Amino acid sequence: MITRIIVATAIALFFTPATLLFSQEHPEHPTKGAEHAKKGGTEKHVSTADISAGIKQNIQAETKKGSDGKFHVKHEGQDLALDLIRVHDDRLQDLGDGKYFACVDMKAADGKTYDIDFFLTGQPGSMKVTDTAVHKIDGKPLYNWKEENGTWNKVPAS
Repeated sequence: MITRIIVATAIALFFTPATLLFSQEHPEHPTKGAEHAKKGGTEKHVSTADISAGIKQNIQAETKKGSDGKFHVKHEGQDLALDLIRVHDDRLQDLGDGKYFACVDMKAADGKTYDIDFFLTGQPGSMKVTDTAVHKIDGKPLYNWKEENGTWNKVPAS
């Protein structure tokens, strides 16, 4: 009985790193070391809290622009009017070279939940969104992320 427990534990521990590797959905944190960006010869630390604040500020500013108080994003020719549910703070990434990634959940008036991927640039306090994409609708992915030669690319969902 003890032998079976030891063998089961050893097998589980052996496959755990592979499970984590293959379950990766969004870009990993770069392995360059500390997150930072240089500006004017001085280093500015960009933390995940800065990225989170930057995406929240962008969403808030965009919702104030419209008369309906919603965040608008284009998807397949439609204008989606969305409300922020949450920012996935566990998926915020420094992609290097002053580029950052954020993932958020938003809800439409029809009750559908949209997972939106945001790409940002800039420094703490002045981050700008450069691209958005609808990643999932009600949990169903429209595409996935795959790393090839150190670069993350969108691939069709299987």
